[in-house]
Amino acid sequence: MKTIIGAYLIDTPFSALNNSGIDPRAANENEIATKTIKSPEGIRPYVSGQALRYWWRNVLKTKYGWKCSPVTKLDKNQAVTDADPVEYNDDDIFGYMSARKIETGEVDKKGKPKMQDVTVTRVSPLKCSPLIGLPLPPRSDFGVMNRHEEGDPVLYTHQFYSNILKGIFALDLDTAGRFTIHDKAGSMNLSPTLKQKYEKMGLKSKNDENTYNLLPDDKKKRIADTISALKYLNGGAMQTLHHTDVTPKVIILAVLNGGNNIFMDIFPHRNYEEGLINLDALAEVLNDYKGDFLSKVYIGKMAGFGTDKDRELDSFQAPNGVTLIKTTPVQAIDGFVKEISGNEKLFGA
Repeated sequence: MKTIIGAYLIDTPFSALNNSGIDPRAANENEIATKTIKSPEGIRPYVSGQALRYWWRNVLKTKYGWKCSPVTKLDKNQAVTDADPVEYNDDDIFGYMSARKIETGEVDKKGKPKMQDVTVTRVSPLKCSPLIGLPLPPRSDFGVMNRHEEGDPVLYTHQFYSNILKGIFALDLDTAGRFTIHDKAGSMNLSPTLKQKYEKMGLKSKNDENTYNLLPDDKKKRIADTISALKYLNGGAMQTLHHTDVTPKVIILAVLNGGNNIFMDIFPHRNYEEGLINLDALAEVLNDYKGDFLSKVYIGKMAGFGTDKDRELDSFQAPNGVTLIKTTPVQAIDGFVKEISGNEKLFGA
């Protein structure tokens, strides 16, 4: 199992990136609350994985020209995409669940098209965690809407925080661009109509009659775009008032022969007084998994971000058998994408 794994930090010095509506516990009846989660250490702000994926997909659409699948609303609480992972880039990388009625190509006694229920699902090759902050609760900010010359101003309150959010993600290189028709949840990717379409396109695997593969160059581009998009990540609530840059200020990238994200605990979970990166933990995972890395390990850090302790990263040495590249976040992403794009073994079925 060949997997791109990544971990990153986003700086949020005055932010409210993901809100949860009116806070019924607040003193003001119209206070907008940020999303938070309780932990043993205290209240932490977070950005949901769904919100993060929305930002990510939007960058791929607007910056990289991805053709994204149209969404059809079937009823009040059900919406589906076209579930065509060859035609639509995001149906491939972000996955889908689509249950709908389709025409069988036959007609009934009244001459009407016969319909059948078809449910197809695809587990997303791209998996990501929420962005979660340190245990520092949000603060309330009091404001007014006062553009009119007469009368009382309209009062409102919203919550925001100053924090550093961390997240992890993984991109399965084996399932990206690979579509199956196995009869189990997440693996029945294609409708009967699409199976016929893909067979005519010559996409059926020669080794497995239940598998269809995207053309290698198309698969490689989708994967390269997905990782490159992190350089331009943008989005979030309250940008008019807080204007937060959500591109990573620290990022770690590698390809691993395995599915777990071994970088999950590289960033301290309780505070960053001892540095943004736990170098002891980093040394441990690099040594423990040195035989499983299928690429160099890239660490990108923005100059001036962090504490004096983080200067120790400059002199940090990886264990024998691991090549570590230390640079800026953008150069780490670019270098990583260039390396994997030139390694054809990573894109084999």
